[in-house]
Amino acid sequence: MELLLVCLASLLAGTIDAIVGGGGLILVPALFATFPTAPPATLLGTNKSASVWGTLMATRQYLRRVQLRWATWVPAMVAALLGSLAGAWAVSVVDPGFLRKALPLVLVAVLLYTLANKHLGRQHQPPASAARERLWASLIGMVVGAYDGFFGPGTGSFFIFAFVRVLGYDFLHASAAAKLLNLATNAAALALFTAKGHVWWHLGLPMALANVAGSLLGSRLALKHGAGFVRGVFVLVVGALVLKTARDAFLA
Repeated sequence: MELLLVCLASLLAGTIDAIVGGGGLILVPALFATFPTAPPATLLGTNKSASVWGTLMATRQYLRRVQLRWATWVPAMVAALLGSLAGAWAVSVVDPGFLRKALPLVLVAVLLYTLANKHLGRQHQPPASAARERLWASLIGMVVGAYDGFFGPGTGSFFIFAFVRVLGYDFLHASAAAKLLNLATNAAALALFTAKGHVWWHLGLPMALANVAGSLLGSRLALKHGAGFVRGVFVLVVGALVLKTARDAFLA
């Protein structure tokens, strides 16, 4: 029964994550509710062992249909991976608790900005300069990657918002690019958790299959319905993140 519950949660998480990120909003609470006495690091590592495969499959689906400049995104992936490792190291020396109360406010600002700018992310207008695009993509990868390793919630949404706002991407291209960088940060995190023995592979493998199935569904929905659909799901997910992070920060 426990395996069925977490696999269903992984399926739904994979679907949402493939569209706009935020799958951890579903899967991580499901793992903590199902296994309340388990070490948190083990549950987080098990989550990564499933989500990394769903992210890989979603990335593959997007790249079949969405054209990205590899000269831009390979350096950005490296920057995101290094940022994630630096953030994970920083957790060992700095308490991330201060971000708990700040995060809901940042997410509210992202949500209000998106709602106020109704045409934001509907047209794809990347920088004409490939060098400028590469520089900004790498900086975003480094900063948001470090946040992912240090704290984590809302990483996919921050990637997408930054690519739309800074690089002029539409939501569909931004989601595809976010998958590439999320793949790098998830792989780095999984490597760290695995090295420390914080993965339940007997759960992670079936959850990975469910997550891949959800990712296939989510990426196909996004590619079929386009940037407007992705924008709508983005607003819903960021709204849910606002509620979840506010509850954790002020009511827990």
